[in-house]
Amino acid sequence: MAERPKSVDEYKRWLRDEHNATLKRAESHYDSVVRKIHADVLASDAWTALNDNLVTMNQRYLVKTGYPLFVTQNGLRLYRKSFDSFLVKTFRKNVLNNAEWPDPPPNGWLLPENWFTRINDIVRTLLVVKYLDGVTFAAAEIVQLFESNQRDCEAHFEARTEGYYAAHLYASFPVTIPRVDWDTQGVIVPLELQITTQVQEVIRRLLHAYYEERRVTITSEESESWQWDYKSPEFSANYLGHVLHYVEGMIVEIRDRQEPQIR
Repeated sequence: MAERPKSVDEYKRWLRDEHNATLKRAESHYDSVVRKIHADVLASDAWTALNDNLVTMNQRYLVKTGYPLFVTQNGLRLYRKSFDSFLVKTFRKNVLNNAEWPDPPPNGWLLPENWFTRINDIVRTLLVVKYLDGVTFAAAEIVQLFESNQRDCEAHFEARTEGYYAAHLYASFPVTIPRVDWDTQGVIVPLELQITTQVQEVIRRLLHAYYEERRVTITSEESESWQWDYKSPEFSANYLGHVLHYVEGMIVEIRDRQEPQIR
């Protein structure tokens, strides 16, 4: 039985030794696939409709609340996940968060032959709203928009122990991607749309490196819970997210007590 990998480097060796994965070839293939997915999504009618609807969405929220929905009126950008980040995510799913180890996770190992349809944020975009209630408003609008374009779209509202708050929407896109042998195949991939507030986005950027480091670290179950270790980095970083989420809720409550004003 193979020893459980404790780092990304050990995980790479595990993929090579236990599953005959050639990572250089996998990375080259990944880059080709992700470029094709990115191009297909950008060229789709659903992506165009989403960008075209942002102005209307903002106007509806303005009429409802008296305040603008978005921080900026710029169009959405579509981001591609790097191979290194992608590989780390498969490490978390195959190893770190796999309660069945040494057996595969419930839906099987994520390996080069199947992992493109098993990771849900290969392509993603970010929508930043001004106020907390704008998250649920924008999520409902976008789900309705995609469903009207005959595309499945699910919304998940994240509220994590570590103080992360955001809506994650997953819309299905049919794309054609190259195989390793340079033939092609049609697959359905999700586009991830993250919706967060201006304040939460600032905090996310500030703490991004900290969270990424923690997410690839195996911690001992016997270690003291961070909720009681007020000197730990986790204590200040995680509770900052919770406190700001509460403050944002109070801001919206006070705002809604006032007469709506166009601003």
